[in-house]
Amino acid sequence: MIVDDEDGPRQSLQIIFKSEYDLLTASDGPSAIELAKQNRIDVAVCDIRMQGMSGIEVLERLKFVDPGIEVVMITAFETTETMRKALRLRACDYINKPFDLGTIRTAVAEAMKRRTLDCEITTNAEKLQQLVTELEEHRIEKQMAQTRGDIYASIIHDINGPLTVISGFLQLISQRIGPAEQLTPEDLQFVKERMKTMTRQVTNCIEISRRYLSFLRKQQDESPRIGVNQLLHDLSHLLRVHPSRLENHLDIQLLAEDIGLKLNGTDIIQLLLNLTVNAFQASTQPHRVTLRGEVLREPLDLASFKDTPGTRLFGVETFRNDPPLVSLSVTDDGPGIPPEIVPKIFQAYFTTKGPRQGTGLGLNIVQRLVQEGGGALHLQTRPGAGSTFTVYLPAAPLPAKV
Repeated sequence: MIVDDEDGPRQSLQIIFKSEYDLLTASDGPSAIELAKQNRIDVAVCDIRMQGMSGIEVLERLKFVDPGIEVVMITAFETTETMRKALRLRACDYINKPFDLGTIRTAVAEAMKRRTLDCEITTNAEKLQQLVTELEEHRIEKQMAQTRGDIYASIIHDINGPLTVISGFLQLISQRIGPAEQLTPEDLQFVKERMKTMTRQVTNCIEISRRYLSFLRKQQDESPRIGVNQLLHDLSHLLRVHPSRLENHLDIQLLAEDIGLKLNGTDIIQLLLNLTVNAFQASTQPHRVTLRGEVLREPLDLASFKDTPGTRLFGVETFRNDPPLVSLSVTDDGPGIPPEIVPKIFQAYFTTKGPRQGTGLGLNIVQRLVQEGGGALHLQTRPGAGSTFTVYLPAAPLPAKV
């Protein structure tokens, strides 16, 4: 783009560059700014002294419209101050009138090279950021899948118990009545009693499979099929043998009044598992970790949550603050979180643990799951006094048993 309020210089520059570039011309600053808004400008050749808006002002406004535009300034009245201003505003070159053909061609060619290189750098940076984002998402999904694998291993363990009972009773029945041609009253009573037990165990298998199949559907709008207390019971199976538990004492307190949650059950177990493991790893010394829940019949007073160096409320923007709600808190009496660490704890890959203790994804996954479920997450911590992570989630009454 050529910007000059004199017709002669504009036409001269048009003749010089018309066979090399697509050209736009402007006779004043406002016209140049408008052209830059409507078109992609690579290089602007701009006179400094013009009526109305000066070339320095045009340079500043062009950089505001598109910081990547390269601007070559030309003038017949060079001063140290105007040159300083032009360079401060990142002008590409500064040429005095009258200029020879080679000088102006070289200046524009160099400006075009810089513009092309800048575009390539920007494009490559965007591609790199996209790759980094995709890699981060892949690692997070891998971590979540690994945790779900642990959860489903617990499912197999839960179902394996009833199946073992059923298998054992079938063998006993087979041994008792296999060789007999007819059943005695005692044999019949024996079979009836074992059949009752097997029926109960089959019912247990069906309930377990239904429970976890409903988790897989991820349908949050359906009436919840399972209560918080059952989820806490399932979680206890995973935590009982978790390698991070070590010598730490775990106390899981069930709800006095059971209720369902409007969030995928596997996701609830996963976020509570991550919070509890994080609490286990809060200290290398044996300490106490408590998981408790509470039903809230009133919406949260969000104005009462004040951010301090050790207190933060996350996810307010997407929080569905409609009662009933359930608060699930994980408390440890470890060393607490230093104030300078608190703003970073939910960043992906951030960790203060050793290389073999964590991936830095646990709390980031917790934050994602809470936000996806319309919940909020509250952190309270104090150096030397431990930490409490409280998750607030939308709840709903459990369906009546039939």
